[in-house]
Amino acid sequence: MNLPDIPLLSMLKTRMAWLNQRQDVLTQNVANADTPGYVAHDLKALDFSAALRQSSSLTQSASQMMVTDPRHISIAPTSGGGFDNVEVHDSEANPNGNSISLEQEMIKVSDTQAQFQAATNLYAKAMTMMKTAIGH
Repeated sequence: MNLPDIPLLSMLKTRMAWLNQRQDVLTQNVANADTPGYVAHDLKALDFSAALRQSSSLTQSASQMMVTDPRHISIAPTSGGGFDNVEVHDSEANPNGNSISLEQEMIKVSDTQAQFQAATNLYAKAMTMMKTAIGH
């Protein structure tokens, strides 16, 4: 079995990719806080059931693959980067047409950072459990 194809690790990897891309979108919002007519953007929230179906389909397809040596771990292609970017109209536009609220954006940035840290901790704990099971 490929290590990246384990459903938990696959879902955490997808979650971290989404959070990473969201952080990029939010930093663009903050950078354009004074740009006239700029509309705030955010990523469409991940659909948990779709992510679960995708990770289980990856696991099923990976179980049909062969490796040349049982000690080899093949790396599956990563998914991610194709998340939906949508306009957000959370606050009223400024007189110059800009709809960025720095306070709201900084709250979103902080929340995204905390969620990324939690996903990273879960990934590290899963890897530690794997090492323990292997006997390292």
